[in-house]
Amino acid sequence: MNTQSPPRFDPTRVPHLLGPFAPVSEEVDVEELEVSGRIPDALDGLYLRNGPNPRFTPIGSYLYPVDGDGMLHGVRLSGGRARYRNRFVRTPAMAAEERAGRALWGGLESMITPDADQVGPLLAGTFKDLPDINVVRHAGRMLALAESACPYRIDAELATLGREDFGGALPAGITAHPKTDPVTGEMVVFCYALEPPYLTWSVIGRDGAVTRGPTPVDGADQPVMIHDMALTARYVVLVLAPAFFDLRAAAAGGSFLAWRPERGTRVALVPRDGGPVRWAEGEAFWLWHTVNAYDDGAGADAAVVLDYVEWSRLTLGSGDKGGDGAAEVTGGPARARIDPASGTLSRALLDDCRVEFPRIDDRLLGRPHRRAAFASGTGRADLLTGEYDAVRWYDTATGSSQVWAAGDLAVGEPVFAPEPGSGSEDRGYWLTFATDRTDGTSWFLVFAAGEPESGPVARARIPVRVPLGLHGCWLPSDGG
Repeated sequence: MNTQSPPRFDPTRVPHLLGPFAPVSEEVDVEELEVSGRIPDALDGLYLRNGPNPRFTPIGSYLYPVDGDGMLHGVRLSGGRARYRNRFVRTPAMAAEERAGRALWGGLESMITPDADQVGPLLAGTFKDLPDINVVRHAGRMLALAESACPYRIDAELATLGREDFGGALPAGITAHPKTDPVTGEMVVFCYALEPPYLTWSVIGRDGAVTRGPTPVDGADQPVMIHDMALTARYVVLVLAPAFFDLRAAAAGGSFLAWRPERGTRVALVPRDGGPVRWAEGEAFWLWHTVNAYDDGAGADAAVVLDYVEWSRLTLGSGDKGGDGAAEVTGGPARARIDPASGTLSRALLDDCRVEFPRIDDRLLGRPHRRAAFASGTGRADLLTGEYDAVRWYDTATGSSQVWAAGDLAVGEPVFAPEPGSGSEDRGYWLTFATDRTDGTSWFLVFAAGEPESGPVARARIPVRVPLGLHGCWLPSDGG
């Protein structure tokens, strides 16, 4: 680890620290948001979103989306009214930086860590906790989630309560994208590591107790980055793209991730009953996010259908535009069919439009779904990685899609809030934040699921800017 003076780094030249991505430092409470249209009375709860937001000007390096302190943005809805609150996820490292009044840790690429004189012996030489990617609620716990580390528990007012290791049962942490089975109530998680075992999976029961501790995935024999997972009634689905960690290269000033397409992409079907792992292999592709997966039939040899967003290779920062001789990254919404008997997978792009941040009605996780929503592009060439100017909804039964073009608004991940008492994917609302690129104004948007392409039925004006971020959830007041 590098404890020397930071190398030359100019954060004003990093696109993901500017414009709609630029971090904010103020924590605010706004009791009454100005609303255009009408917030449906059926929406009673909290829309909550996490995302990278450096507390202080970064040093050394900054790489979106894996760097940055976590900041939670919440809109509480009740009786047609809305209030807003934002709070940092306060880790021990952030507390040390607040005492110093400046950043002490560098970005992941720079590997700058402070010494004991700066932060004390417990934090000296350690990497900074970054619970900045997602936020979920399970068994009464609200958790801000990091890439593959211990989450941080937060309370109903978004105050940080501390690191959560589930009573010591999951000391290495969990994924940023756990999946909760709506039938069993179990939350299934994975964790990758730089040393053996390189990949483990675990299960947290409906009551919050760990019912399966870290279980190695047989056949995962090298450290690779895996951002998301999927779940079926039978399997944990883990996609191992050829994105290999290379700390030796990072220590020499290179990238800490190496893309090796000649190795292909492997898919592990891990039986939830603890049976032997079933592997499938194919040509190299990358995915950040899955949409959903399900078993296509009964019996151990039934195929698994996986919907996801496919990319031709891994990129970080602004690397999807090509440059330096690299080909532009291509991709789109895709469906794979994984055959556990033959160990093969077939893939098909469903569309060639630029999409990310896929979501469905979470009540259908692990079972067939019909509707899926994405943040989407309309074809503008000036959008950065993580920046989208439309919301798109797909019907998997017909192959059709509906689009709402956002104009100058940069929109985030759409999250589904079901109408209470209804089991239909078309009875509910899609929620997201949006920020205007021209003047920095931010909005909370509500779309009716029955005809979302008609645009928001309600817009709540956020009186402070909400930077573009990552993942969130809808937490109904009834705990459902």
